[in-house]
Amino acid sequence: MYAGGCGDAAVSLGMSLHVPLAYAIRSAFLGAIIISAAKAQAPTPTAIELLGRWTDDYGNAFRITDSLFEQLPSSRYHIVEWNLAERYFVARNDAANKGDAGKWTRVDWTRFEGMAPFTWGFCFTAYRAATQEKARATPPADRETPRTGCNGFPFSRMKPVP
Repeated sequence: MYAGGCGDAAVSLGMSLHVPLAYAIRSAFLGAIIISAAKAQAPTPTAIELLGRWTDDYGNAFRITDSLFEQLPSSRYHIVEWNLAERYFVARNDAANKGDAGKWTRVDWTRFEGMAPFTWGFCFTAYRAATQEKARATPPADRETPRTGCNGFPFSRMKPVP
């Protein structure tokens, strides 16, 4: 795994190759332009689309960077691995989190069409895995059924903070 660059974040390109997130974002953006020109289909969400400040449909506030997923005001997850091809990231739960401190989390995401102002949603697919490997190996959320595909619950729908 790559260590360094943009914090400790690295990205998996769906193989055993890990590269710095900033490089992967640039490459994914350029690749998306090329792929979009070649195919007339909806693009896959990239990590750059998730970065920023958000609120979910429950009124919770979030801040996402290339190396940190925060559910404000106090839950923090340190992102150590992005998998753009499979649309998930793995993070270490902050030691100060009230629940499952120091455990590992896998967050799957999906894009939403026709749900404005909500543009994407996420699922805590795993949130208290004992190791990074166990979080990564957790079966993915069911993106085809976003109302129940998150361990029997709906994906949290996200909209940008103006």
